[in-house]
Amino acid sequence: NQFTYFALEEFSKGKRFMSIGQQEWKDFKTGNILGTKVETVIVQDKTDYGVQDGEVVSNLYEKLTIKVPKKISVPMNVEIKMVNAVATVYGDFRNQLSVVADNIEVISK
Repeated sequence: NQFTYFALEEFSKGKRFMSIGQQEWKDFKTGNILGTKVETVIVQDKTDYGVQDGEVVSNLYEKLTIKVPKKISVPMNVEIKMVNAVATVYGDFRNQLSVVADNIEVISK
């Protein structure tokens, strides 16, 4: 587990992320507010994943939630960029991704 690494910076190359919502980020056990969760969707994916089983692979329209350890306000339907983001792989099948960023930068409205 400690050797699992997700190259978020490389994954993000060729992609554009758009905000689609936000909510408070709360600690699961205590209910304390830790910051803000910003929900995004990938609206452009220029990454070449090759062809698998005869189909072109893409992450277009996949959702990604970004946790920011402070209260922020991000408008809906704007292109955003993660600032100093780190991703962690988790889950029984190592198929879940947790992303925490220092901040979210609005690129365009």
